[in-house]
Amino acid sequence: MTRAAAITLIAALGLLLLAAASLAAGSVWLTPSQILHAFAADKTDLARLIVVELRLPRLVLAMLIGAALGLCGAVLQGLLRNPLADPALLGISSGAALGAVIAIYFGLTAQFAYAAPVLGLVGALGAAGLTFLFGRGGTLSLILAGAAVSSLAGAGLSLALNLAPNASGAYEIMTWLMGSLTDRSWDHVILAAPFMVAGAAILLTTGRSLDALSLGETQAESLGIDLNRLRLLVLIGVSLCVGAASAVAGAIGFVGLVSPHLVRPFVGHQPSRTLLPSALFGAALLTAADIGSHLLRYNGVEIKLGVFTALLGAPFFFWLVVRLPRTAP
Repeated sequence: MTRAAAITLIAALGLLLLAAASLAAGSVWLTPSQILHAFAADKTDLARLIVVELRLPRLVLAMLIGAALGLCGAVLQGLLRNPLADPALLGISSGAALGAVIAIYFGLTAQFAYAAPVLGLVGALGAAGLTFLFGRGGTLSLILAGAAVSSLAGAGLSLALNLAPNASGAYEIMTWLMGSLTDRSWDHVILAAPFMVAGAAILLTTGRSLDALSLGETQAESLGIDLNRLRLLVLIGVSLCVGAASAVAGAIGFVGLVSPHLVRPFVGHQPSRTLLPSALFGAALLTAADIGSHLLRYNGVEIKLGVFTALLGAPFFFWLVVRLPRTAP
């Protein structure tokens, strides 16, 4: 068994254990036998309501979103040849956030429960379109265009908070921006899953092109890689994944940055080998963070998922900064 296959298997087994822990943990703890019984029990059974209607959709979303963000991070780091690349670098996360905040600001969520997710997807696709439109000149142009789009979307978010009609509106916006999977249902899974699966399918087809691009843009083009097509595919795939993830869970950072770094020492620096393990590590990281967010409370208040991932992710990058001088040539 190769090291890539071994780390993939380990990540998959770890994810299964975390999934079981997610179903068991909470204000009401359940034993493995109670969890298994819940799937066959009557719809009025309390254990079934807890497992199937409350915890399972939250778990499915955590796994899907974590996998999507981990995969997006790995693909973008390969495309941009930048170990710090993630969806936020291209403005896609900010675009999704702005779309959802617009729905909250104008009260559309009161009229249509899924207005925030829908406009979040629209915002992500719009941000990706702007980034690609102004960033077709190459990798540097793409990064600069992404920074401009991210700055523009960030200004829109700040403006929405600045002009919030009342304190409750500002609080709702801030709560959404902190990210959470609390009270998510199967309707959210049905809404987001098709977009994330479609986006992931597109991104997984880019492995060979990313391997060629690691040799340099000129060498990749000499091997028959259409770089504009590759960038377009990546932006579409990342937009679908991140737009759907942000639309149902709010802003969640660091997962897309951290996952590829955890995988790369074990699979080497060939981009195609990092894609699937990064997705599995991303799913495991977000599932673990979600367990921690609803178990660790302060004065009875649940720590938001986006806050929890930031608390976990920041120390990792301090470690990376300390380690970098030792590994750099």
